[in-house]
Amino acid sequence: MNNKKSLSLITLARYSLFQGCLGCLAVIFAGMLNRVMISELAFPALLVGGGLAFEQLMAPSRVFFGNISDRWPINGKKRTPYILLGALGFCAMAIISVPFIFITEKALSSGEFFPIVFCSIGLCIIFSLYGLAVSMATTPYLALVIDLTTEEKRPQAVGIIWCMLTIGIVVGAISISIATKGLDGVTDPMVLEKVLTRFMVWVSGIVFCITVVACWNIEPKQIKKLSSNNSNQNKEIGFKEALEIITSSRQIKIFFTFLILYTLGLFLQDPILESYGAEVFNLPISQTTLLNAFWGVGTLIGLLIGGLWITPKLGKLATSRLGCWMILSSLILLILSGITANSNGLFGVLVIFGLAAGIATNSALSLMLDLTLPKIAGTLVGVWGLAQALSRAMGKIFGGGLLDLGRILSGPENPFLAFSFVFLLEILVTALAILVLNKVSVKRFREETSVSMENLFLAEIDG
Repeated sequence: MNNKKSLSLITLARYSLFQGCLGCLAVIFAGMLNRVMISELAFPALLVGGGLAFEQLMAPSRVFFGNISDRWPINGKKRTPYILLGALGFCAMAIISVPFIFITEKALSSGEFFPIVFCSIGLCIIFSLYGLAVSMATTPYLALVIDLTTEEKRPQAVGIIWCMLTIGIVVGAISISIATKGLDGVTDPMVLEKVLTRFMVWVSGIVFCITVVACWNIEPKQIKKLSSNNSNQNKEIGFKEALEIITSSRQIKIFFTFLILYTLGLFLQDPILESYGAEVFNLPISQTTLLNAFWGVGTLIGLLIGGLWITPKLGKLATSRLGCWMILSSLILLILSGITANSNGLFGVLVIFGLAAGIATNSALSLMLDLTLPKIAGTLVGVWGLAQALSRAMGKIFGGGLLDLGRILSGPENPFLAFSFVFLLEILVTALAILVLNKVSVKRFREETSVSMENLFLAEIDG
């Protein structure tokens, strides 16, 4: 029986509110707290960066949580209970993190070894638990998109959901600006703790309430099917068995590689973009902060036209290729804009780059959601989420590292060559992503995984 009904735009918009909340809280949690710890509280940058990195290090748990949501319904529902539990977890960790940051500040001010070590470890644990909770919520969330949509309607769903994520990031940034308006120049920890704790409690409370509204009655209850002894369709697939199926599929390995290369090609520029504007175009801080805004606007438009128009017309694979070629072309234009050092040209290129990123992201995510099986949808979404998380983390690390290498090779007197070195490598990575994408086939994926599942069940019967 097919439970997939075409979701109305209103229902889809309601469901996407969770993604908006996640984007909003992510900006506040990572962006604002990062700035306060380094600038106002004088934390060592290594401690801050290392602590926040623990959130990304929890990405492998996505595979586990995906499998759990596949196998263990709560009150007849496979996804929404885990989304709500995860949301409760990351909201709680966001609130707890604020007072613990100021406890750590006191320890650092004291200069005593054991309190510093204890608080530093505690901070890393809190960030890790935050990352675990995010993984617990987001993996079943995407799996539910698969459960509730058909392949034809999936690009539309992805476009709306990721647009809401972008909107959430903007709302989060505006909220920070309003909440911290009276804190300019304030370094008194007591004042900062009071204001930031109250702000985080309010934001986390609102985020959780909106998450409840977003998920309310959106998932139908699972109806237990009567199964025969030899029925493969109704057999539960454990975590170990799911991993066996995943590792046996060549198509899964191919698409995993594509996701890593594609995401890396998209985000290698992320940590150095503002520096590019400052050093090559001589833009002031007020202007460089707008670079990501122009990129974001382009991305938002790309997500919408990709989901509502281009992907339905061309298909997911063809649109993914188009998006990747547009990204590659945008990176070439990014280099060329640096030759003239025309800031208007730079802003225009970033809109085009964002447009390309939005089109490619919509089609790649839609394709990602198609490369699943109903029995292990959550597990596979976890695998795809792991690929994206790993490559985004690598992008942040390698982007800055490659710029340093470029400076060594070109010399400090010519920053344009150093930045061009990074962009050229980004072009190469994107070209490799296109080559790998050409080997992706949804049909072969389904054939391989069906055979793997059949072989697994036969082996268990023989054993």
